[in-house]
Amino acid sequence: MTTTNHAVVLAARPNGAPVESDFRVEQRPIPPLAPGQILCRNLFISLDAGFRNWMDEDSGDNVLPAMPLGEPVMGLTLSQVMESQHPDYQPGEYLMARFAWEEHTVTDAGDFISRLPSKPRDPLSHYLGVLGDTGLSAYFGLTDHGRVQTGETVLVSAAAGAVGSIAGQIARIHGARAVGIASGAEKCAQLIDVLGYDAAVDRTQADIDAAIERACPNGVDVYFDNVGGPLLEHVLDQINEDARILLCGAVASYSATEPLPGPRNLFQLTTKHASMHGFMTHLQLPRYDEARDVLGGWIDAGRITVPEHRLEGIDNVGRAFCDLFRGANFGKSVVAL
Repeated sequence: MTTTNHAVVLAARPNGAPVESDFRVEQRPIPPLAPGQILCRNLFISLDAGFRNWMDEDSGDNVLPAMPLGEPVMGLTLSQVMESQHPDYQPGEYLMARFAWEEHTVTDAGDFISRLPSKPRDPLSHYLGVLGDTGLSAYFGLTDHGRVQTGETVLVSAAAGAVGSIAGQIARIHGARAVGIASGAEKCAQLIDVLGYDAAVDRTQADIDAAIERACPNGVDVYFDNVGGPLLEHVLDQINEDARILLCGAVASYSATEPLPGPRNLFQLTTKHASMHGFMTHLQLPRYDEARDVLGGWIDAGRITVPEHRLEGIDNVGRAFCDLFRGANFGKSVVAL
């Protein structure tokens, strides 16, 4: 068993969008296990834009603590238990967990952990994507909170990202018309050609209001918001009566150096008797197996395509995270270690 570990540490607090120099790979010893601890080998690291929020010294929320400088970056991993002195965990088990950007993790298992089935599906990386928090966000958001109905129009922002790439497909499975918002003509074409979206909106267009109206001629019944910021204001002008706004992410604000202006048209929620609902997927941990069974069935039936942006090696983790903010990924971003 190896006694050394490579970890990606937070070398500097990002100023705006993260850059590669904000991260540094260090070699560190693996400490011996104490009673109640487990040693895990991290097979894949998940890259999730939301973790940028906790790289600031003061994130403005109390969901997770700020990441300390010079320490391994917090994130989600797909891991296998190698050694255990914990009564609840056995060597060989696979876990999806909130560990760190490192090759090995020693933990008391007190943080967020989701066990994989005894015979997990292949590839294992799907448990960080379509079968992990991103795919489950799309599932719980649209089924529990969106209550999508046949014939409705579902609009999804950041539709080419990890959550959005699954959300549009789930909307179509429910019989809705799926419209995605992405940056650039190439990604918009991928939404339609690869993921089966009915229409796409290029958010870089000069007149975004007209673009949304063209793509959603019958208005918006459900808006799955992964972006927040000014885009939400544009969408609110297009919502129908009884519309549901689902607040899943706010990538527009994660790297903002100044507070973004709030929507000036929230009265649309009143006049359209619409609702706006925020949700956090990890609070549904007891239902992960249920959702994975449904999503796995849709994958097997060919109803969900799973795009993945994969890099290899611990040295590429920082770069892969920065790629999210450059819009370089299509689908879920992971690094195989």
